Amino acid sequence: MTGKQLEFDQRVNRLSKKHAKLSRGYRATMRKDGLVVMKPQRVKSALPLKVLLMCLLGLFAFKTFLLTSLGPSGYQYRVDALNEGTTVEKAGAWVMQIDPVSLAISEQLARILP
Repeated sequence: MTGKQLEFDQRVNRLSKKHAKLSRGYRATMRKDGLVVMKPQRVKSALPLKVLLMCLLGLFAFKTFLLTSLGPSGYQYRVDALNEGTTVEKAGAWVMQIDPVSLAISEQLARILP
């Protein structure tokens, strides 16, 4: 390919990508020189990262609360019973299994609380 053909192909690719972005939504902005330019709208995530982190934190807090109140052996007994159930219950048992973070926090809380 010649240099001019390569430049043309790169420009076409760049414009195609911009067109694809603009097809998902755009906004008009005016530059300092007065030229109106269309800029693609940012696509927002369906599930914000903050919400996901808060759910994860809530899960760890719930597991820690259960571990503290039931004790490790009682908690493990219930998780084992859950693991004997349906596929959904087995998935719940996998999520609720004792992890090092929840166990460490639970042990610290057990020392503080009577």
